[in-house]
Amino acid sequence: MPRYLLEQTFYFLIGWIPTFLGIAIRGVLYRSILKMNGWTAIEKNVRIRFANQISLAHGVYLDEYVYLHGCPNGISIGRHSIVMHGAILHVYNFRNLPHAGIRIGQNCLIGEYNVIRGQGGVTIGDRVYTSPFTQIIAVNHVFGDPEQSFINQGITAEGIIIEDDVWIGAGAIITDGVHIGKGAVVAAGAVVTKDVAPHTIVGGVPAQFLKEIDNNQAKDGKSIYHI
Repeated sequence: MPRYLLEQTFYFLIGWIPTFLGIAIRGVLYRSILKMNGWTAIEKNVRIRFANQISLAHGVYLDEYVYLHGCPNGISIGRHSIVMHGAILHVYNFRNLPHAGIRIGQNCLIGEYNVIRGQGGVTIGDRVYTSPFTQIIAVNHVFGDPEQSFINQGITAEGIIIEDDVWIGAGAIITDGVHIGKGAVVAAGAVVTKDVAPHTIVGGVPAQFLKEIDNNQAKDGKSIYHI
């Protein structure tokens, strides 16, 4: 409760202040509740819970209406990464899951209205771009027993790994247990339920292999897929 009251007091007093003035004030005063390494830019109306479990590196930018909810193991965002308008990063580790947390590398862009749920652990490498409305959900309900409600059957939380230089298209969904290799591209609207090999394009519901990324594609600069 003391932590909650402190966070809400900060939000009430300075969370609403617009323009560069608000960014500057929050950049100084939020250091008392967040782990900030260097200078970060936090826009107005950014909501933060369990701030002591959130770490922001130098150059991080949090756009308006971002929501960060960290529990034990929390959230860390690497240098010069951007979290765009309305994105939700939510660990929600009230089951004491051992691998919970969200780790985002350097020079990443988390798109508008993304949802990242980190109960099983989400690890995102460097230079990963996610387009608007992407969902990365590292948790799943168990529902195999027809005699019981799914809410009484527990969950699985295997975790999600996204390696460096991955581009995820608008509206894509990455489900629990998936590992996306370096340099892969996920097409818009895809539902990824299996691992993705490095330097490949996948798309569809469920996502399937579409194309390998090679030097010929780099030379003509074209792709037939909407990403």
